[in-house]
Order: sequence, then C-alpha cells, then structure tokens
Amino acid sequence: MQEIIARIIEIENEQSRRKKPDNLSLYNAGEKQHKKQLEFHKCPKKNRWVFGGNRSGKTECGAVETVYMARGIHPYRQNKPNVFGWVVSLSTQVQRDVAQAKILHYLKKEWIADITMLSGKKESAQFGVIDQIHVKNVFGGISTIGFKSCDQGREKFQGSSLDFVWFDEEPPEDIYRECQMRVFDKCGEIFGTMTPLKGLTFIHDEIYLNANGSSEVWYEFMEWSDNPYLNEKELKKLTESLPLDQLESRRYGRFKCSEGLVYTEFDENVHVIDPFSVPIEWYDDIAIDPGFTNPLSCHFYAVDYDGNVYVIAEHYEREKPVDYHAGEIKKICSRLNWPTDSSGRITALIDSAANQKTLSGTRSVTELFYDCGIMVNPRVDKDTFSGIQRVKQFLKINNGKPKLYIFRTCVNLIREIKGYRWGKGESPVKHDDHALDELRYYLMTKPKAPTPNKIKTEIQKDKERLAKRIFNERMQNNRR
Repeated sequence: MQEIIARIIEIENEQSRRKKPDNLSLYNAGEKQHKKQLEFHKCPKKNRWVFGGNRSGKTECGAVETVYMARGIHPYRQNKPNVFGWVVSLSTQVQRDVAQAKILHYLKKEWIADITMLSGKKESAQFGVIDQIHVKNVFGGISTIGFKSCDQGREKFQGSSLDFVWFDEEPPEDIYRECQMRVFDKCGEIFGTMTPLKGLTFIHDEIYLNANGSSEVWYEFMEWSDNPYLNEKELKKLTESLPLDQLESRRYGRFKCSEGLVYTEFDENVHVIDPFSVPIEWYDDIAIDPGFTNPLSCHFYAVDYDGNVYVIAEHYEREKPVDYHAGEIKKICSRLNWPTDSSGRITALIDSAANQKTLSGTRSVTELFYDCGIMVNPRVDKDTFSGIQRVKQFLKINNGKPKLYIFRTCVNLIREIKGYRWGKGESPVKHDDHALDELRYYLMTKPKAPTPNKIKTEIQKDKERLAKRIFNERMQNNRR
C-alpha cells in the first residue's frame, strides 16, 4: 500500500512539474507582447535580420528562433526532424555570456539529449563554453545546435551542411559568405540579430539596401520603445546620458557614417506602401533617366485629389537598347491602362542629356524614343539643390502624413533613397542615384491634384442636353 501511495505522489509531482510553465511557453504569451519579435518569427523569408539597439529584445528572438527550429515546434514554419544549425558569435566569451546563455534559458533540461563542451563541465554548461547541444526533436530525432565564434577564422566554418545559421551580431564578410555555402544544399536559412556599430558595412549594402534585389531578404529595426518589458524611467535616463551619435545605433539600431543621409525624412514604414488599384484619373506622368552602362530608370507617377503623389510602377535595367526599354515601358502602360494621345503615343519626361548624340550614333536617345512611340520631353529642371528640397517637402510628415508614397514594388527607388548621402560641400555623392534623378525631374514639374469628377443629377444632365440642342440649332441657323 505504501508503495502505491509513493507511486501516486511521484506521478502527481511529475504532473505538477509538467504543468509548470517553461520559459519558452511564456515567451510573448502574456498581456505584454513584443510585436516586432513576433513579426520576425512570422516572416517567411530565408535571410532575415533584426537591426536593434542594445536591450531592444533582438537577441531574445534569435535564441527562441533557434530553439523553435531545433525542437521542431516552430509556430509559423514547416518543421523538420534532425535539424542541424549553427549559432555564430564574435568570440567564445561573447558566446558564453550572450547567445549560449539565452538558448539554455529557453531549453528545458529534459529536452537536452547531450552536451559536448569546448571547456568546462556539461553538468554546469552555463559556466563553460559549449561546442554542441543535442536537442530532442518532437518528431523523434535529435537536432544539433553547434556554436561557432568568428575569432576562429573562416576555415573553421567549412564542410558542414546546415539547416540554419543564426548570427548574433554582425560577422566578418568572409565568414558570412562561407555560411551562405553551408545552408545552400539544404535550402536552409540565415537570420541575424545585431546592433550596427561598424558603419556602412557589407550588411548595410546587402541587407538594408538589398543591393542585389533578393526576394528572400527581409529586415526590421528594433528600438527600446518596441520592448514592452523595459522600464520607461530607466529608458529616459539612459537616453539623456548617451551622446546623439551613439543614440542612433545603441537605441534605434540604425546605421551611421560620417557622410549624412540626404533624405533623413524618409521612413520606410510610412512612405512605402502596398500596391493598390489606382484610379485612372489619378495618372499623371512618366519620368525617365536614360542610361546604358548605368541603368535606365523609369517610374510612373499618380496624384490623388489631395495632391499626394504615388510612385506606382518601375522599370529599371542596364545595358539594354532604347527599343528594349520602350517595349518594357509600353508593357507597363498596357497593364496599367495608361492614357495615350490620339495617335496611341505615350508621353514622358526625360533628362535633357538625352538630346545629345554620341560619337557612335547619329541619333539622340530622345529621337530613338520618338521612333518607338514614346514622346519624351527633355525640358526638365535639373537643378540638384532645388530638386532635393522639393523631394524633402514631399517626404516631410505634416499632421501625421507625407505627400509622397512609393509602392513596395519599386524596389530600386526605395534602395536608392535609403542610401543617398551627402559628399563634400552641399553636393550629394554622385552614385546610384538614377531613380532619384527622375524623381526630382517629376516633382519639379509641381504636380497638381486632379479635379474630381462630380456626379451630375438628372436635372443637370437634362439642362446640358437642352443647352446643347439650342447651341446646335443656332449654329444651323447661322449657316443658312
């Protein structure tokens, strides 16, 4: 009888232990939720990054993502058994104190099949440096979380075939490239969480600007106010104590450099919008910045009844002849049902440099577009300083709203506007600005809001018919 009672007590204790919530089940499960952490987990892209300030919650979501994948319990992705992934830190000490500690925080002891150590004892793994954690996967297999540090050098990152890599802070480029090869054959993924403290590195170009135009790249900025678990009074004190140049990175997770941004007013969360069906009466003009070695940039512009400008379509390619570009522009016109003149021709603005004839050609770019049925107007205002100020006016947020919106599909314009910087004096760096040039040309035309078509009553229509009949009768009488 005593044995039965002891067994019942043992079972009840085990049931109580299992009912006790673990750290992973408590993650973003209460009244307070870190919305940007959830956006990161929900994103389906294969190259995801969080650019966050210190204590913004970025490392937390990287550790949870790692545990989700290893356990096979990711709530928003297809799960797999026997997952193999790496956690990459800047050094073994940083690994032990940050990424490793976070992962152990979210892994229950009974989920761990084994631990192999680089130094220290696995019975107290949190005090040593872990080589690998072998995790029980819910599908019945064993997943492996391996730990790597950048100070080991690129050669230590060769050979393995991986399902994922988590970079805790920004790695050197050679290690990043090596890890890209490691996830290649398994169609795996890369995710990173970092505070941008190194200036405009390759991560700035490849991820933030998405210079290669990859459809699998995604990022978000995460700052202190996004973290609902931080104390507001302490935040205020720390904000006041930090110099402005450090605040950009350490609070807001923004990239910084010695050359300032031209369009500081641009906010991707405000100015970039999802495409929608634009009324034809909003259609206004097309602008072109020609190029061959450099890309030809062309955008389609619309203006609503309140004078807000929308960039709704984009053509952006290099090393193609004019007839090719004209054909692609016409395809967009056909898709949008863009208006033409009585002869079926399209009108557009173009850089006045298109009037020049090259040594290798007898006809200018303007003439070549004319031949293709696109009537380009080279009489544009090219004053750079005035044009920049005009763009800034449209980007400026007044009463919570700007005057310029860009469809998310116009990826090259978005990329250029994010990376446009001042050089020496009052001139911007003349690089990667082709879309920005034709944006200036268009906005310098001072686009006006269209007049809404008023719905006429039947009485108004009857009056118009009567007036037209009287007019026609008078005209006939005058001819007699």
